[in-house]
Amino acid sequence: MRIVIAEDAAVIRAGLAEILADRGHEIAAAVGDAEALKAAVAEHKPDVAIVDVRMPPDHTDEGLRAAIAIRRDHPGTAILVFSQYVETRYAADLLSTRSGGVGYLLKDRVANVGEFTDAIARVAAGGTALDPEVVAGMLNASRHASTLAALTARERDVLGLMAEGRSNHAIAGHLVVSERAVEKHISNIFSKLGLPPSDSDHRRVLAVLAYLGS
Repeated sequence: MRIVIAEDAAVIRAGLAEILADRGHEIAAAVGDAEALKAAVAEHKPDVAIVDVRMPPDHTDEGLRAAIAIRRDHPGTAILVFSQYVETRYAADLLSTRSGGVGYLLKDRVANVGEFTDAIARVAAGGTALDPEVVAGMLNASRHASTLAALTARERDVLGLMAEGRSNHAIAGHLVVSERAVEKHISNIFSKLGLPPSDSDHRRVLAVLAYLGS
């Protein structure tokens, strides 16, 4: 994959570039601020942009705002943002722009190279990759759960694991049930959330967005 990295800490930026290059990915650019990020994406048209939420000059939400602009202006570029802390408002803002091709990880998760590179692959393929702590934080911040009121407790468990980006096989292993049971739960979730089969929409991602936005 062709990747652009935006991280203001030079050591982390160089480390990310080295990790990904060692695994055969092309690092089109590695930059230190949001404006340089937007310029690099416009120039290189990467498959994925990896973006720190807090960047110069104010170290608040510059990276997040740049990520939202990239999703609007360059819909072919997937976004994986990462942050030192769980910042649920930022995650909700990013997820609300469109379905699929987005991830939000805590920086500690980057230490697990396998999880990190798997997350990049998932968002590049149009899926989601959300840190379990981010998912939990968004649920704790939720005050309007009517969308999911029809789901059973087990269906909520399955949907929560889907939000983390887990496959049916991984969900089955985590819940100690068969994959067939997981498939049945997911089918019920789609039905209860009003997500009929569609060639243009990714129902799994739309269900996750309903879950996080409820």
